[in-house]
Order: sequence, then structure tokens, then C-alpha cells
Amino acid sequence: MKLSVIILNWNGKDLLEKFLPYVVKYSFGFDIYLVDNNSNDDSIEFTREKFPIITIIELNKNYGYAEGYNIAVKEVDSEIYCFLNSDVRVTDNWLNPIIDIFKNNQSISIIQPKILDEKKPKKFEYSGAAGGFIDQLGYPYCRGRIFNTIEKDDKQYTDREIFWASGACFFVRSNTFKTLGGFDKRFFAYMEEIDFCWRAYNKGEKTYYTESSTVYHLGSQSLKTKPLKTYFNFRNNLLTITKNTPHSLFIVIIFRLFLDGLAGLNFILKGKFLHTIAIISSHFSYYFMLRKALIFRFKNKPQLSYPGEYSIILKYFLLRKKSFLKLKEHNL
Repeated sequence: MKLSVIILNWNGKDLLEKFLPYVVKYSFGFDIYLVDNNSNDDSIEFTREKFPIITIIELNKNYGYAEGYNIAVKEVDSEIYCFLNSDVRVTDNWLNPIIDIFKNNQSISIIQPKILDEKKPKKFEYSGAAGGFIDQLGYPYCRGRIFNTIEKDDKQYTDREIFWASGACFFVRSNTFKTLGGFDKRFFAYMEEIDFCWRAYNKGEKTYYTESSTVYHLGSQSLKTKPLKTYFNFRNNLLTITKNTPHSLFIVIIFRLFLDGLAGLNFILKGKFLHTIAIISSHFSYYFMLRKALIFRFKNKPQLSYPGEYSIILKYFLLRKKSFLKLKEHNL
């Protein structure tokens, strides 16, 4: 089974210097691609000089995460794609367990490894932890991370089916990726992997987490905590819900608009006015994109119920359940 590691880069020479040596060392025998989103630093020159084994795919502009990968895979002949962030440190034998799972379980289409924090290696990392879920109002959370509460890894989360896998290290069968049309390019960045996994779930495809493969993620290197990240997260979350929720869309969106308003008020109280403006802007952008999202919804008619709390906000803030193990048992 052929697996290719595909790394997306945009002005990330410092990250490549730090993390590419691990990818090359621990991915011997596998094809490695660097997809460059029209960087204006020395990323390409550095990679060519230091790691000639890596194939470089140069794009003519910054297409973002979603469309960047969509374009890149057209040049990659492989059965399994590994979409790997440039700020991820991989470890010894990180690929073979993934291949074994794909070989032995044809029903599994997407896999996420254990993602720990590069800065605090005994803790899970925010972007995926031990696999993702989403509540009935569309709020994502993870085994090992709910909102900003992040757990220590005590091997409490074992292999199992999950609802979404992190884009920081995302393994997917190439035929599944192509059949579903890849990531939604309109997202540009953030939450495109959740939308993809949800679309896959509605088509009967399974997403899986394994603790037998471990990577360490530095995290939040593209936009860090800038208002633009807030903008993409809020807008893309609404688009994801609109396209995929099996519930009454009108009711869910009404709830979300109210809760987004509370989030904006919270930013104001913290003096983060630009983040509140970002939320408002995200809503206007969502309304502009709503028509196409509704067309997708009507054509695909999402009807599959899915596992996930009714409201993770209720459980977390009012009932003080701040770890996945304290939530009710999830069954897939």
C-alpha cells in the first residue's frame, strides 16, 4: 500500500528547518512532497539544498490549506495521502501502524494519530488531541481537549472510531478524497477537515483514531490568535453546519447566531474589539456564501444522526464537565 506524506508550506522556512529532519528520518521509503503556497521566504531553496529527496510542488499563489492540498494531490500518485502540517514533529514508526489499520479495515477511510503538544509533550495538543467529535449545535471538541481545557496524556484514550480527524496530521484514502471532491476550497483555512469528515460520515465512511502512532504539534503557527483566525473559525463553522447537519437548519442557526453574539460580547468585555468585528464580518461572509451551501445541502440531503453531546457549552460551563471521560459515553 503506497502512502505519501504531503506537507503544505507558506513562508515557513523556520518550521521546515526544525521539523523536516524528523519527517525525512522517520519516513524512509515513503514519498515526501512539499507543497509551497507561493512563499516569499527561502523555503523552497532551503528544502532543495538540504533535502533533495523531497519533491517540491510550487503553487502560483497562496491557495490556503483547503485548495492548496486539492491542487497538490493531482500530482501525487498514492493510495493514502498524509496531510501533515509543517509544524509537526513525527516520531519513529509513525507510518506503519497507520498502513496496517488501512489494510486490515477497508471500512476505515480517515485516520488520525495521537497528537501531543510540542511545547508540553505530556499533554494533548489543542488541534485534535485523541480524536474529534461535534455537538448537536456544531461545536467541535476532542477526547483530551474541550474548549481550552487540555488534558495530560495518561493513555486514557485508546483506538476507536471518532467523528473528525485533525488536519494537523490527516490520513485519508486517495479514492475517498477524490470521490468527496476534496476539501471545500471556499473555507481557505480552518475547519475544512471537520467539514470533510462530516461529509464522509454522511456517505457511510468511517474516521478512526489510533494511539499506536504519535506526533507532536507546535500549533497555531499560521494565524496564531489573530482576528483573522476568529473570522475563519466562525464563518466556516456556520458553513459546515449548513451543509451537513441532519437537524432543522433554521433552529440550529438561530441558536448559533445567539451564541455567537454572546461570544462577541465576551470579546468586548475582554477588550478584544477586533475579534468581535471578526465575528460580525464572518456572519456577513456566511450570508454571502449561504446560497451555495444550501444548494449542496439540498443535493446531498444529510439525514444521518451522529454521536455528540446536545450542547457541549451546557456540559462544560454549567455542569463543569471539562474532560471527555466525564461526558456520557459516546457510541458510534
